[in-house]
Amino acid sequence: MPRPPLDGLIDDLYYLEGAPPYSRLTLPAAPAPLLIVNLGASFLIRTGTADKAAEYADGCVVTAPTRAWEFGYPARTRSVGVHFKPWGLAPFLPMPAAELCGRPTTVEQTWGRSAIAELRDRLTLADAPHEMLMLLEKWLMRRLREIDGLELVRQTSSVIAATSGAVAIRDLGVAAGVSSTHLAKRFKEVIGVTPKRLARSHRFTATTLAIDFAGSIDWGDIAAGAGYFDQAHFGHEFREFTGLTPTRYAEVRQRFLRDHSGHVLDGWPLPAD
Repeated sequence: MPRPPLDGLIDDLYYLEGAPPYSRLTLPAAPAPLLIVNLGASFLIRTGTADKAAEYADGCVVTAPTRAWEFGYPARTRSVGVHFKPWGLAPFLPMPAAELCGRPTTVEQTWGRSAIAELRDRLTLADAPHEMLMLLEKWLMRRLREIDGLELVRQTSSVIAATSGAVAIRDLGVAAGVSSTHLAKRFKEVIGVTPKRLARSHRFTATTLAIDFAGSIDWGDIAAGAGYFDQAHFGHEFREFTGLTPTRYAEVRQRFLRDHSGHVLDGWPLPAD
């Protein structure tokens, strides 16, 4: 857990090294900003319907994905990273989050070549993972800045998350004492998407993570229980957020769990091997 004030912006910092159990990973469009500082061989990212993956040598920055993206690992990987709260990346960015929304950018494109070169050099020379994470914390602290609307977005986003997206967006503005237009503008600047889009993402995420993929799945019951208009609406959301149909997503997840019985799929990531 990061130290204050970072703990109000970040869920966790991590260190990753070794050979991953899969070469490619599909990440759905969940409300989870991410920073990866790469210290090993380049990795590949393919977004949306792109035919080819782009190479990322120094790492990547992801704000609020609006569609699924595919992450390709090298044979051996080494990196440090940050999982941010939905509003947590914005105070470290030199630009509004909306400018980065929908496309991963390199760390150099976000903060400049000198900043990332210095950080990577220090991380490479560190003696242990704990020291590396402390260096990453200090690097983030130096970039922390105040931004307008952060507290408004944090409070409103917390309500959306607590209700798994089942909240009337117009009521959020009323409760906060601002217009829907003002609220949407602040959300775009801080998170990169509107409150409505964030609510959709939370509802879909909560619905899908609650599914027991080891058992029999009744997609109609799941859609109805989550408040979707019908199963077709849920299927459309599924394809938009994951790039797969519900049936195909379940097949891939079940196959991986059979082939890698000792590995736990924690949360969203879905191996694409």
